[in-house]
Amino acid sequence: MADYTVIADVSRTLIQLFRDHLVPEPVSQPERIGLASPADKGDLVLSLFLYNIQENGLNRQSFMTPRGSNGLQHPPLSVDLHYLITAHSSAEVATRALDEHSILGRAVQVLYDNATLKGSVLQGSLGYSDEELRVVFEPISMDTMVSLFPSNSPYKLSFSFTVGPVYIDSERVRPMRRVTASEPKLEDME
Repeated sequence: MADYTVIADVSRTLIQLFRDHLVPEPVSQPERIGLASPADKGDLVLSLFLYNIQENGLNRQSFMTPRGSNGLQHPPLSVDLHYLITAHSSAEVATRALDEHSILGRAVQVLYDNATLKGSVLQGSLGYSDEELRVVFEPISMDTMVSLFPSNSPYKLSFSFTVGPVYIDSERVRPMRRVTASEPKLEDME
């Protein structure tokens, strides 16, 4: 079951994945990788920004599942999570861009090598499931990319990717009663 915390669990999974593969090189400390918008990065060296959640129509389910003996639970909602990754180096101006390019290059490599997230990599409630999440690089227009940065700060080289399908269980349960007796009529048998 994937409750409403599954979105946070996907973000935790990604942060841990990057911490496992980017520390100590090219990022010196695990705390320097985290969730933040490009504008609110604080002292992060690599920021992940969840900028959009969209329904995944290809993985939409229409079947209800039994819940107890008296109900049917509505199917889960399938969504894709859209992330922006930005590197933020505090190096001198002469080497800052190269430093950020190295960090982004390693992040791209980690996502490419982990295009399917499953098993012990998954964090939180996902860790107890048999879910498989796909990581797909997502080209977005430069206008969209720039719009994710506040107007008072310059654009920084970033890339976008999608994780999904992520399933969020419905809490709606339709009551049902079991058939306990049937009285066939003669006209039904013809």
